[in-house]
Amino acid sequence: MYSDFQKHLQTELQSIEEAGLYKNERIITSPQQAAIRVNTGQEVLNFCANNYLGLSNNKELIEAAKKALDSHGYGMSSVRFICGTGDLHKELEAKISEFFGTEDTILYASCFDANGGLFEPLLDAQDAIISDSLNHASIIDGVRLCKAQRYRYANADMEELEECLKKAQAQRHRLIVTDGVFSMDGNVVPLDKVYELANKYNAMIVVDESHSAGVVGRTGRGTTELFNLFGKIEIITGTLGKAFGGAIGGFTTGRREIIDMLRQRSRPYLFSNSIPPMIAAAGIKAFEIISETNELQDKLHANTNYFMAKMQAAGFDIKPTQSAICAVMLYDAKLSQEMAAKLLDKGIYVTGFYYPVVPKGEARIRVQLSAGHEITQLDQCVVAFTEIGRELGVIS
Repeated sequence: MYSDFQKHLQTELQSIEEAGLYKNERIITSPQQAAIRVNTGQEVLNFCANNYLGLSNNKELIEAAKKALDSHGYGMSSVRFICGTGDLHKELEAKISEFFGTEDTILYASCFDANGGLFEPLLDAQDAIISDSLNHASIIDGVRLCKAQRYRYANADMEELEECLKKAQAQRHRLIVTDGVFSMDGNVVPLDKVYELANKYNAMIVVDESHSAGVVGRTGRGTTELFNLFGKIEIITGTLGKAFGGAIGGFTTGRREIIDMLRQRSRPYLFSNSIPPMIAAAGIKAFEIISETNELQDKLHANTNYFMAKMQAAGFDIKPTQSAICAVMLYDAKLSQEMAAKLLDKGIYVTGFYYPVVPKGEARIRVQLSAGHEITQLDQCVVAFTEIGRELGVIS
């Protein structure tokens, strides 16, 4: 039964490889941090993790997780509404609400689940969703599961967003959804302008702060802080898997009635196990750390500014960014893979991004900065990029 389908898959996989689009996974054998070890035994500097605040191997988070293992056990073995709600879950939800200035929070296994379970419980065919063209795949999938009318506008194009909003006046309710930071380019949504249009056309807003929470804004509270809209956005989604410790878990935070409806009807929440107690405990500690001091956020911002200036001075084509993402544009898929491989030989761990992760002809290496990086490590990365860039003709 499988033989014909097997041949089909083999042909497809071969064509992916021949096009230079095949994704190989490299294996890490050490904790996630600025300097890591891979399974070849090589020690490398990691510039492609979402470990923005350097908390993935933080001792305080590890200790909080260990204590929760002793006090609350390993797993919940249940969904939340049956017998999967623990005191640590409620405490973490309260911490997240406090951090973002919102009324209530609901936890998910991931932000992919948060976005996937967001739209269908709230909207139907009488309503409209207006979505940025560069939104994350989880938002796209979540919108597909909803029967609301769909509108799409070019990335951060406010004129096109306004046109969509005008058309969406025919619907009952309107919901604008956007990433806070667009993960492949590193640009920040012009949330102040989105907010103005939302008020003008009676629309609500969803912001996915996965790549911006902990990163953007003076204290890392994301785009709502950056644009002085703290507590004014109806729905925020985000993840514990990036700046807040890098493990797993997602959340939706916002207006109380919205969160309550999600608890009643959001399928990933109703039909997936709650996150383990140790993850919740470490999440609580992460929010405590970054709420008590701005040290990590300040270091991340300084590292990002330093690295961007050095890379631009070296002649690289860099996407404008207000985040910790530095997109080094190469445009050719095979070139992005070759350059990443050569950089690994130089002790720099980065990944080439190409179609379908980014549009065809838009291949790049995405460098992600962290508060865990030191200036000497940033300099080492710039030197390696410069040497390989000249070798491959990327810069002169």
